[in-house]
Amino acid sequence: MSTVKTVNTASTYTLRAKHRRSTLRTLAFLSPWLIGFSVFFAYPLISTVYFSFMHYDGFKPPVWSGTKNWTYVFEHYPFFWPALRNTLWLVLVMVTLRVAFGLGVGLLITKIKTGTGVFRTFFYLPYLAPPVAATMAFAFLLNPGTGPVNSILEKTGLPAPGWFNDPAWSKPALTLLALWGIGDLMVIFMAALLDVPKEQYEAAELDGATPWQRFRYVTLPNISPIVMFAVVTGVIQTMQYYTQPLIAGKVASGVIQGAGTQFEPGYPDKSTLTLPQLVYNLGFQRFDYGSACVVALVLFALSMAFTALLMRRKGGLIQAGER
Repeated sequence: MSTVKTVNTASTYTLRAKHRRSTLRTLAFLSPWLIGFSVFFAYPLISTVYFSFMHYDGFKPPVWSGTKNWTYVFEHYPFFWPALRNTLWLVLVMVTLRVAFGLGVGLLITKIKTGTGVFRTFFYLPYLAPPVAATMAFAFLLNPGTGPVNSILEKTGLPAPGWFNDPAWSKPALTLLALWGIGDLMVIFMAALLDVPKEQYEAAELDGATPWQRFRYVTLPNISPIVMFAVVTGVIQTMQYYTQPLIAGKVASGVIQGAGTQFEPGYPDKSTLTLPQLVYNLGFQRFDYGSACVVALVLFALSMAFTALLMRRKGGLIQAGER
């Protein structure tokens, strides 16, 4: 009996040693990701939550303030709710139109028989333009007084909007700017469309399917993962939308910002104000890091909620397709 116990103990020790070595080996392979996740995600997130309950200006040590920052942002800060509404509008409208327009351009170019390279270059080049330069160019083109777009509209008898100088047209103008730089989505959708099996199109044609039916029942199911990728990345990018609305507001307002000057974003009438602008304005212009962390956490929560909703919707579509 003692011999059997000794053998069992030795085998148990050996198994534990193998398991320990396997765990250490796995952790060693995962260490680059674990270090990156800890340094660039977990630590900043925990710090943001911590400072959201602190009064901190970046110079003096942080002081516990409880929920004062949260109360200030949600109840007393006049820019938060307009920025939230603008951000949600851009997510719902801009992302939807960009995905639809990018898919439409990709379909168009894959169907063209001649001059495909010219059209690809024509639609992709605007995407390479720097955001600041592209926004300034659009602000000049859409200038309600001297811009060529309004001049053409007036000559043709059409109404000339105020664009970046009109609160009702500033977000549509930003959407036009986003649609102009559609080259990234065009390339992604083109690659996905060219990868759809031609045999499925041929079978659908033999069954008498119309072009819309072929798109709905053949094209869309095959490229649905790419569509989901475009929507999720579009939502995340729009949640971080900062440069274009800020530059458009500055150019349209005629503000020349120099040393010692401070520009309140959102011109005209807070219509181009977004949540990332609030983070910068509160943290680096007003030195109210606690309130800036609150807005950053709201952005994080909205991004996670949209992503979870989209992924759940995607799972439901896959299950419906399998049935």
